[in-house]
Amino acid sequence: MNDPTPDVSIVVPVFNEEENMSILQAELRFALKGIDYEIVFVDDGSTDRSIDKIENTPHIRVLRFEKNAGQSAALYAGVNAARGKVIVTLDADLQNDPADIPKLLAKIGSETDLVCGYRQKRRDTLVKRLTSRIANFVRSRYTKDGVRDTGCTLKAMKRECASALIPFKGMHRFIPALIKGAGFRITEIPVNHRPRKFGQSKYGLGNRAFRATADMFGVRWLLSRQLNYKISDRGGGGKSRLSS
Repeated sequence: MNDPTPDVSIVVPVFNEEENMSILQAELRFALKGIDYEIVFVDDGSTDRSIDKIENTPHIRVLRFEKNAGQSAALYAGVNAARGKVIVTLDADLQNDPADIPKLLAKIGSETDLVCGYRQKRRDTLVKRLTSRIANFVRSRYTKDGVRDTGCTLKAMKRECASALIPFKGMHRFIPALIKGAGFRITEIPVNHRPRKFGQSKYGLGNRAFRATADMFGVRWLLSRQLNYKISDRGGGGKSRLSS
């Protein structure tokens, strides 16, 4: 790809999704027709042939972890490696629908910095849906991010929003809270959610309730301690004047 700054970067964390990779890449090509884009696949220590299924084209870049580090690490690394003016994140399991990407991009503008997809009709087990609903209810009210489905990876953000992200395990659950807390504007739109056809969930429920709760308290504390200032006096060729 000749353009070092494409209009859009698609960031996709991948962990043992070899059966989905060819389908995903075909769907992304179709959804991104007419858009100047790059795709950043982050291989999160896959032990199958996922990496071999990634096409070698000018639009695609690959980051490869030495070992599995988790969804938050993969998203953080991918977002920071992205070169696009707008960054879109989505899962590799085909449950996020690439056809929704243009809708997210259309919402990015002068009044919106981050667009979060929410799964209007979730295609998951009853236990997973109920657990997620409770977790989202508690998290949204405690962190005040105002987002109903932070577990939906499908999001689009202006490049500047990446500066608000902090690398810690569990960060992916708090992307809206961190970005909103940094003063950016966010909104939500409904997106399609599809049942998983191949493989199994890699970032499942497990014993994450305690970790997610601890992370929630940590994020709330961090947001309460953020610096909040505006510089009103500028001089010296546009540089801020600092006084001690």
